[in-house]
Amino acid sequence: MAIARLDYVAPWWTYWLHNFPHFNFLFQSVDNTFRPEEASYQQSLIVLACAGAVGLGLSLLALAVYLVCLFCCRRSLDEETKRPDTCCVTWVAVITGLIICSAVGVGFYGNSETNDGVYQLTYSLYHANHTLDSINSLVEGARSNVEAGLKQHLERLDEIFATKLEYLQALRFLQLMVNNIIRELTALPDINKSKIDLAAIADQTAFVEYYRWLTYLLLLILDLVICLVMCLGIAKQSQCLLVTIIGFVILSLVLSWAALGSGTATAVGTSDFCVSPNKFIVNQTKDFLTADVAHYYLFCSPNLQNPFQQSLTICQRSLTTMQIQIQGLLQYSMPIFPTAQRDLLGIQRLLNSTEFNIHQLTALLDCRGIHKDYLDALMGVCYDGVEGLLYLSLFSLLAACALSAMLCVIFRLWTLMGSREKEYNDIDEEDPFNPQARRLSFNPRRSNTHSFCSYISSLGSQASLHPPPQSQSSSTIQPPEYMNQSMLFGGTPRYENVPLIGGGSPPPSYSPSMRTTYLSMSDAQIRHLRTDFQV
Repeated sequence: MAIARLDYVAPWWTYWLHNFPHFNFLFQSVDNTFRPEEASYQQSLIVLACAGAVGLGLSLLALAVYLVCLFCCRRSLDEETKRPDTCCVTWVAVITGLIICSAVGVGFYGNSETNDGVYQLTYSLYHANHTLDSINSLVEGARSNVEAGLKQHLERLDEIFATKLEYLQALRFLQLMVNNIIRELTALPDINKSKIDLAAIADQTAFVEYYRWLTYLLLLILDLVICLVMCLGIAKQSQCLLVTIIGFVILSLVLSWAALGSGTATAVGTSDFCVSPNKFIVNQTKDFLTADVAHYYLFCSPNLQNPFQQSLTICQRSLTTMQIQIQGLLQYSMPIFPTAQRDLLGIQRLLNSTEFNIHQLTALLDCRGIHKDYLDALMGVCYDGVEGLLYLSLFSLLAACALSAMLCVIFRLWTLMGSREKEYNDIDEEDPFNPQARRLSFNPRRSNTHSFCSYISSLGSQASLHPPPQSQSSSTIQPPEYMNQSMLFGGTPRYENVPLIGGGSPPPSYSPSMRTTYLSMSDAQIRHLRTDFQV
């Protein structure tokens, strides 16, 4: 059954990012070929990373201009309207919060995609490194079996068969086959000679990715906390909360622009690699791999022949020939030289072990396994990884703009709160209708005191049901000592000397019927009234 061969095609967004302008520190155009070891290419990525610093500077400049305009126009705004309309500010805050929440959702998706891509890269690197280590161990095992074990047995057999010329010729032929196997095993690639350690690269990549993922996660959580505290600050109208929010917003704003710059530079550099990865890998492995070997594993085309197939075939044929020779020696030399049995059986065991290693080595040196790991790594980096970086850059841009708008909203709320406090401070504290004055003049001992109006009204209703005795006249009734009759029953219809209920209502007015009701009160009722109103 034929196995479908997978081909790598760079996604469109890598070409888009690859076409970004590359400039060095002198703003001279630089070739966009992926060359991380060259200083000019490194400078071009640093210039792209500085785009975040430029955005931060523009944001701070815009905020400074807004603050200047806000505080310069504050006096005229206060004179025009005593109570500024906060509806616009509230709606701007709500829209800003929604934008930040949407950006956080985009950021979570991008962070997850990037992490998945890097995980696929590290897994492929570990698997490819395991394959290369297995190839090295099999080559070393087969070589040690042939060089050490077979040569020792052949030297002893040469002493045993010293009197038989035909057996010595068979041993010379076996020695020739051993030399052929050693020569072909030496021709196989020795990965230990390379300066590239895939496991170390995978470990370093996983380490950096963990802290990158954690940093973005904390930044996303910080933006959500800012939105929640902003809603609480608007609801509570608390300047302390607003000061806290300003600090966190400035921190998040700086981190967002920094994340935008670093994410953009990383995405562009990775896209430069993803557009032509084969060229970069061939240049990196030319010191220990020939071009045909590198192309065989990078492309794995059916038209390309395995460069190790000839060596493996020679090894297998040599081992088969040696097996036939050993079988013949065991059959014909045992009656004459019984002491040679142990060495001949030892050679047979080593040949079986070496043949098994050669079969495993043939399977591992096939291009399909390593090429699949290579494609998985490219798919993880260039598809999931770069796509996630684009989403993270979008999150950083949206969050930075929204946080800048949020700072403007916070400063506007601060001015509105300041104008409201100024309006409260302009109120006369001696005004009995001032809420603060009423709170200060409130006495808990007076909280249960009945108002004179309500009490007289109740007495009037009682008098209408039970009229007082005729012997009591108004001329014999003495007013209470603490009452000022001239103020109460004179021309003024106000009773100013009676304390109010907690200072919470204006002084009551009294009608003539209420005056008549009061004059008709008995002495016991007057004493009861005096007890109720006594402080």
